[in-house]
Amino acid sequence: MSGIVECVPNVSEGRRWDAIDRMADAIRSVDGVRLLDRTSDVDHNRSVFTFAGPPDAVEAAAHALVDAAFREIDLRTHRGEHPRIGAVDVVPFVPLAGTTMEECVAIAHRFGRAVALRHQVPVYFYAKAATRPERVRLPDIRKPQYEGLAGVIATTHVPDAGPSKVHPTAGAMVAGARPPLIAFNIELDTTDVKVAKRIAKEIRESSGGLPAVQALGFELTDPPRAQVSMNLLDTSQTSLARAWHEVETRASADGVRILRGELIGLMPLDAAVQVTADALKLDGLSRDRIIEAHFIE
Repeated sequence: MSGIVECVPNVSEGRRWDAIDRMADAIRSVDGVRLLDRTSDVDHNRSVFTFAGPPDAVEAAAHALVDAAFREIDLRTHRGEHPRIGAVDVVPFVPLAGTTMEECVAIAHRFGRAVALRHQVPVYFYAKAATRPERVRLPDIRKPQYEGLAGVIATTHVPDAGPSKVHPTAGAMVAGARPPLIAFNIELDTTDVKVAKRIAKEIRESSGGLPAVQALGFELTDPPRAQVSMNLLDTSQTSLARAWHEVETRASADGVRILRGELIGLMPLDAAVQVTADALKLDGLSRDRIIEAHFIE
């Protein structure tokens, strides 16, 4: 298999910088893999790593990260704002240059089954790698969280691979294959988390809101403020600019202004071009109007 694959694991640790450094070093230890980004959030108590390279090397780096994370993280003492069911909560593989979605599905299945066997951790497959329709959406799998998973693992949450028993420290893991998504947060100038939760409910697709948008409302500290946290699954359906506009409109109706936006991980060039086109009303702006894009294969 040739080409380039991206992997964007989310791990349940965002506060202990030494532990996060060791996980990043585990990724870097694999030849041929480039660690493109690492983003950690104290309130969510979560870190997102973005790395890419040839498929075999990326799969090896994902295993190296799992080994390191399972040594570092004990979910019995983990607390954070973000929902999670595992120390390594979700591991998506994303096809880039010269790689197909079908190849990434095969990687996700092979990787997930290997982790399940090696570590005796229950594993679920989601998105394009889902083996059943009710597991396409990550929030549906993660709904019981680590604390509630044991109560449903024999019924609605029988694993796709591994034991039907929650690992005491590592919990469970979700692996999958998906197109590029944008993790995008908007912080509000209010400490009233009810405002953020209401806006999130109104804009997410599952509640009849914006297409291809997942959203939750969170309460953050240092300084205290509320946050609308979003995953934009397909910016051809809902752009960053539209997501911002919908949040801003609803917040303004409550007399609340936006403090700032926050990008978690990386985003595709075309999405950035789209934001510029929307903001400046530049009809027909595309990547071929960007100087640097002419030097990108």
